[in-house]
Amino acid sequence: MWHVCVLSYFSAIMLHNERKPRVSILIPCYNHGQYIDETIQSIEQIGDANLYEIIIVNDGSTDEYTNRRLDELAATGKYKVVQQENGGVAKARNHGFSLVRGEYILPVDSDNKITPAYVYRAIEILDKNPDIAIVYSDSTLIGMETGVRVAGEFNLQRLMLANFIDNCAVFRKSMMDNIGPHDIYPTINGIEDWEFWMRAAFNGYKFHYINEPLYEYRVLPNSGAARLNASKIKGNSNMDYFRLKHPYYFGPQYVDEYFINKFKVSPIGFLGKLILKMYFPKKFQNLVEKGKLRKYI
Repeated sequence: MWHVCVLSYFSAIMLHNERKPRVSILIPCYNHGQYIDETIQSIEQIGDANLYEIIIVNDGSTDEYTNRRLDELAATGKYKVVQQENGGVAKARNHGFSLVRGEYILPVDSDNKITPAYVYRAIEILDKNPDIAIVYSDSTLIGMETGVRVAGEFNLQRLMLANFIDNCAVFRKSMMDNIGPHDIYPTINGIEDWEFWMRAAFNGYKFHYINEPLYEYRVLPNSGAARLNASKIKGNSNMDYFRLKHPYYFGPQYVDEYFINKFKVSPIGFLGKLILKMYFPKKFQNLVEKGKLRKYI
């Protein structure tokens, strides 16, 4: 093992001295050795190898095959592979963030895949628009689900209600240097990307949406998103943490108060509007145009 670590260390130094990439592609990996070759192969479809660097952070994997495969990848000298004790994906990404040399950063989970077009399009958009800091796109679902997950246009109010931007987005390193990396507060492990995007927006950074599926998102039964959605206690803790960290911007309690007060004033009218808008949208729109209903609940 020691000779692999030494080789990995000197390979990293050689890579550092050879070139400075435009995009640093960061892959945190925990027991996903069975998928990581597909992830790397998708990245290496990019025609110009000098355009990017690949940094892999082994987040204390316990799977024998994963550790062996990551050692093999390190031994090639093509990739910067670093080790850490298991600390969760936020710590793994932050470890990788500290090593990046590119002007732009693209985190890619070790079971997902990207298209070359994602990198090329993001570079073009960020180069031409200095006011844009983050580029994100739709995704193609693979694994347990299929189809296209549409992210949609950016809206801050929408983002504060729920995260719709995956961590697989290209952003400026200068932005991260300014606002800081992912939050590693224990209760939010799993939605650190959501807090990161909100923090960027609160600091005035702009987002650009590409309405095309430019990466593949693998849905697994034990995925972080599935575990997070299943835990009401964790979800409540996350909301409380966001509210305390960003009290000037983030206030889900006011959303609750607004709808509760609307319901108190006219329970039947409130429920009637919901039913009309959900199940009879044309009738609802007709009443709005006649001035009999407000457009929004």
